[in-house]
Amino acid sequence: MELASPFQILTLIVAPAVLTNSSSVLSLSTSNRFARAVDRSRALYDKLKDPEGLSQSEKAIFTKQLPIVRHRGLLLVRAMTAFYTSVGAFSATALTSLIGAGAEMYGQGLAARILTVLAVSMGCVGVLGLVSGTALLVRETWVAFKFLEMETHMGEELPG
Repeated sequence: MELASPFQILTLIVAPAVLTNSSSVLSLSTSNRFARAVDRSRALYDKLKDPEGLSQSEKAIFTKQLPIVRHRGLLLVRAMTAFYTSVGAFSATALTSLIGAGAEMYGQGLAARILTVLAVSMGCVGVLGLVSGTALLVRETWVAFKFLEMETHMGEELPG
């Protein structure tokens, strides 16, 4: 593979750079969702720690909600891990592609081929991280919806 211009080298790093940005944005939004889940779990814990003024049905519902909030938190931590892995993999892909292009320019064909395989492998790891992280976010969204549904029904059950 012979590179005709420096623009081909830049092209090699554009896709990983865009995917790195996407992973970073997803990491940030997931981090915010995690913070909200932590806040909610602390609020539930505080209510259960001092149950004065809570009815038995409220205590029962709040107790049922704690494991749900914990499950949401676990899904979000796993999603963040996947997105952070993607950020690292795409960054490494861009760097490896750039080094591989340089090796190709200087006639180091074997090194360029090895770096190409490495870059493609890291790119695949990054895509896998994005896909799995997104799937985890979808699961977490459904868990959050079920939680909201439980809170809605709680309002119907409690005297008012």
